[in-house]
Amino acid sequence: MLANPSFHGGLQPPLYQSTHCNRYALSLSSSLCPRRLRPQKTPLLASSLSLFASRRRSTRFCIQASVESQVSETTNSASPYTQPCSVKIPVGDRHILVETGHIGRQASAAVTVTDGETIVYTTVCLDDVPSEPSDFFPLSVHYQERFSAAGRTSGGFFKREGRTKDHEVLICRLIDRPLRPTMLKGFYHETQILSWVLSYDGLHPPDALAVTAAGIAVALSEVPNSKTVAGVRIGLINDKFIVNPTTKEMVDSELDLLLAGTDSAILMIEGYCNFLPEEKLLQAVEIGQDAVRAICNEVEALVKRCGKPKMLDAIKLPPPELYRHVEEIAGDELVKVLQIKNKIPRRKALSLLEENVLTILTEKGYVSKDEDFGANETIPDLLEDDDEDEEVVVDGEVDEGDVHIKPVSRKATPLLFSEVDVKLVFKEVTSKFLRRRIVEGGRRSDGRNPFEIRLINSQCGLLPRAHGNALFTRGETQSIAVVTLGDKQMAQRIDNLEGADEFKRFYLQYTFPPSCVGEVGRVGAPSRREVGHGMLAERALEPILPSHDDFPYTIRVESTITESNGSSSMASVCGGCLALQDAGVPVKCSIAGIAMGMVLDTEEFGGDGTPLILSDITGSEDASGDMDFKVAGNEDGITAFQMDIKVGGITLPIMKQALLQARNGRKHILGEMSKCSPPPSKMLSKYAPLIHVMKVKPEKINLIIGSGGKKVKSIIEETGVEYIDTQDDGIVKITAKDQSSLEKSKAIISNLTMVPTVGDIYRNCEIKTIAAYGAFVEIAPGREGLCHISELSANWLEKTEDAFKVGDRVDVKLIEINEKGQLRLSRRALLPDAHPEKPNMKQQSDLTQEGAASHKATDKGAPKRVVNIQKDGLAGGKTIQSTDKSSSVKRTSYLRSHSVEDELTKEKVVKSVDGSAKDDDATIKETQKKSSSKADINLSSEDRSTLVNGEAQIG
Repeated sequence: MLANPSFHGGLQPPLYQSTHCNRYALSLSSSLCPRRLRPQKTPLLASSLSLFASRRRSTRFCIQASVESQVSETTNSASPYTQPCSVKIPVGDRHILVETGHIGRQASAAVTVTDGETIVYTTVCLDDVPSEPSDFFPLSVHYQERFSAAGRTSGGFFKREGRTKDHEVLICRLIDRPLRPTMLKGFYHETQILSWVLSYDGLHPPDALAVTAAGIAVALSEVPNSKTVAGVRIGLINDKFIVNPTTKEMVDSELDLLLAGTDSAILMIEGYCNFLPEEKLLQAVEIGQDAVRAICNEVEALVKRCGKPKMLDAIKLPPPELYRHVEEIAGDELVKVLQIKNKIPRRKALSLLEENVLTILTEKGYVSKDEDFGANETIPDLLEDDDEDEEVVVDGEVDEGDVHIKPVSRKATPLLFSEVDVKLVFKEVTSKFLRRRIVEGGRRSDGRNPFEIRLINSQCGLLPRAHGNALFTRGETQSIAVVTLGDKQMAQRIDNLEGADEFKRFYLQYTFPPSCVGEVGRVGAPSRREVGHGMLAERALEPILPSHDDFPYTIRVESTITESNGSSSMASVCGGCLALQDAGVPVKCSIAGIAMGMVLDTEEFGGDGTPLILSDITGSEDASGDMDFKVAGNEDGITAFQMDIKVGGITLPIMKQALLQARNGRKHILGEMSKCSPPPSKMLSKYAPLIHVMKVKPEKINLIIGSGGKKVKSIIEETGVEYIDTQDDGIVKITAKDQSSLEKSKAIISNLTMVPTVGDIYRNCEIKTIAAYGAFVEIAPGREGLCHISELSANWLEKTEDAFKVGDRVDVKLIEINEKGQLRLSRRALLPDAHPEKPNMKQQSDLTQEGAASHKATDKGAPKRVVNIQKDGLAGGKTIQSTDKSSSVKRTSYLRSHSVEDELTKEKVVKSVDGSAKDDDATIKETQKKSSSKADINLSSEDRSTLVNGEAQIG
């Protein structure tokens, strides 16, 4: 770009009106540069100007006068750009502040947009030299969220923001997609939009703000565009639509819609909802369009105050005559080629036809070869040096550091057309013929009518080791979806501005290799397109997933596109849904996705002017059409949608027609998905990990973890489970590869956190320590109680060692728990010939009044539970026993306080994987005095170690 912005606006000084002097224009522009940018020594330039001045003395004064006039004009015209301007724009229930001219003044345009305390800074710059003509506008967008905006630093090893994160890529796409259709064709100066979040208050999201900031910056810059663009977010809270809701409000919103457009039309929508009807979505779009219109009207007033002239002179379009030549040469052949149904043969035929057109035009002399076209012409007199003393330098000052400007060489006049122009025109003519075929004949390239869906085929169970998989094929678009199940360790961690790390338990990753379109290309990090398509499919599937309590797995879906001819993201939705069912995920329902297209101007091809909506578009219809509208959901509502426009925008009636037609298409696709062969298994794969969820009292979590995590590590090593996750709220999740290791870990944790109850009976317990006053018996791993010498036998014992030794196994009954949580056990109470005797005075003095009362209450009617302790120390079962009448008298006991732990949890809730409450870790037996029977015990959150439905609840 030249130093003077007005040069691009077509305001040329009188000197430039002479074509003979055009080669000196760039040289003279150096005198208009600021002082620090002018060269110190330019011998070649000085000699050229001296030669020019010596031959045309009169012209020299014209040059100086023109330069001075231009400097004055530049100063006057530049003053509005350097003066700060600001405007407050009402949006929803508050205002946003737009400021320009204060920061980033050397950019073509720079703005800061403030909402609350969230500030987004956006700049627009364009290259001085146009790039090679192509069929797309050279626009690049970069968006970055600085952690300093929220007073944080990155949680990773590198504290400097680096590679663009996925959610930043998504916002880049949100900025790019509405701006691109407004850019005028034929402008090839590379344009770059940079956007940073400089401040974030945690309340006002920056994404919609960034779209608006980019639209305002482009409108203020020299980039030629047709309309001002703005963006807003729409939420639906308590059946009320809200414009730009806060993050707190969005928690309760049923809709997340981001809309961008101009004052008269919609350019882009993207959003996610929970089976929202089409009518509700249209209402939200209408409210969003009204908000966008209000913003654009305010921005237009700002542009009139401080906007820069647009570079309309830089637009270069192919000559109109070229369109006529291409249609005459290739018209008949194009009609035949566009009838080829398959994509690859049609693409090759079009490529050969393009080469044929280029060859014919070259032979006729309309196209010059690349090496001859634009060849440089040497200007001999420019290199002459007649008078070195005469220089044209304003103020006679030249600073170091400027770019040395070389003389501009004269180019030869081309014959007629360039090769690039021919290729651009051929593509536009092909698009025109394709649209005409659809409108006039009512048939598309593959023979379908506008409403018809391509042939669908799906199958599951292709990959034997995958947890779930499906192959979904629709026409020439194919996706293989694979589901992997895991625990919390497989969750995706996201470092964001909110301050708290987010862990995603469900994510979908989309891959688009070049082989899926029969091409050779780069394979590496995911492209922006892959990130965007993957997020769209992920948001579409998320509403049908079960809650984490019902299905405590982390779910990963991989969608690899193996063939592509349109709508590969919607194929990922269909394939991903089938793969989830094949993995045994209890989804709420099936959903499908479809891509809709449009031919807007049908009058051009003999239509009645009504836009023609196309269902299930192919790649060529996407490229040649005017709309790409992706909609996912079921028969009742929509879960995700995304719309891109290639024209100036569409209206609400057009969108309504597309949504209704998309609903019919989804119904058809869901019917075809139900015919999947082989169908989804709907069962957990034997290769999927097992996850068991149980609940203990929160204060007992430390017993499972142990000092420094030693206890939980020992449980993992002993049982062979993969992972044990403990949470502060008492939730314990055990992940294992097989059922046996899972059962072992469940039993250990249950025993660690169990709460003994007076009257419980424990079988096959090991004697750990022998003392003079009794024996310490381990009723569960880590839990011991004292069986006093008087309770060891029905007969009197002088010494404990006379009847028992360490390692012996006995059956005991819990008869007392003192205030310190210490346990008093009795073996004698379980002996069939036990006859209680009156205790002596010493034993009575040792028995506390509280313990006696507790024991008396137990003997009166509390049920007894029996726990069989197996050789490995685990609880083998629990038995419900009737009232024991043989132990109704007081007994004495000595409790060892230093060997018994504090009271453990009084509640235990065990949830199996499928959500049902079962007790799989113990065999329950009900023992009576003369007969025994079995009974099951169901564990629930209401379990308080009391009788429930006539049964004693465990733990």
